[in-house]
Amino acid sequence: MERLDKFISSMTEYTRSQIKKLALDGKIQVNSEIVKDCSLKINPETDRIYVCKREITFKEKVYILMNKPDGVVCATADRRDKTVLDLLSDDVKRKDLFPAGRLDKDTRGMVLITNDGELSHRILSPKKHIPKYYLVRLKENFCEKYAKEFEQGIIIDGGEKCLPAKVRGLENCPDAAFLELFEGKFHQVKRMFAAVENHVESLVRIRMGNLSMPENLESGSYVELLHKDVEKLLKTQSFEEVYNEFDSIFSSYWINKL
Repeated sequence: MERLDKFISSMTEYTRSQIKKLALDGKIQVNSEIVKDCSLKINPETDRIYVCKREITFKEKVYILMNKPDGVVCATADRRDKTVLDLLSDDVKRKDLFPAGRLDKDTRGMVLITNDGELSHRILSPKKHIPKYYLVRLKENFCEKYAKEFEQGIIIDGGEKCLPAKVRGLENCPDAAFLELFEGKFHQVKRMFAAVENHVESLVRIRMGNLSMPENLESGSYVELLHKDVEKLLKTQSFEEVYNEFDSIFSSYWINKL
């Protein structure tokens, strides 16, 4: 059993004081009864809770895959810019959600939003070897020598050495590349290509582990993941297998998104 106000607060963005006011205004129901006492004990798994006629359901863990648009930051709050959490609808928002990792403000693509700190750590830790895959549009044409330099662990500005990474050019698009990373240093992709005297014009993340971003997921849109999808985040394939899987759609879809 759990206090009504505690349950609503944990499943939504409402504060305790807001919940108390809503209850006094008759906008909270437990099953079919209007409840004005927020200290009422409820069973989150069997009782049906409504706030402003919207049902608040119990979910211990939440996993949301978003196609982050340009200009939006990966943060829980920001005074200047819109965040990925600002793009969520009210029926999805709750206080404990956060982006698992980050994409730069001007980088687009796949972002995981969750309240599962353990999963986030497993995805982000370089020691766990969960790869992230990117499509990159370059200012100059891709050069085959990049593959060897990246695989050796390229040294970027400031003297930082990156973990070994794999990269390949795309036959149908000479100024684009497909990149696999196992870490996420600040502006890493841009700094890696700057180290080989090229410049990243645009960048989109399309896959993490064995989970790919759906082709039909529009910019700024999101989907809640099923358990089987979450498991894919922790599985891996070889770089060649992933490259070959995407090869047939590079020119028909993703390249047009760069």
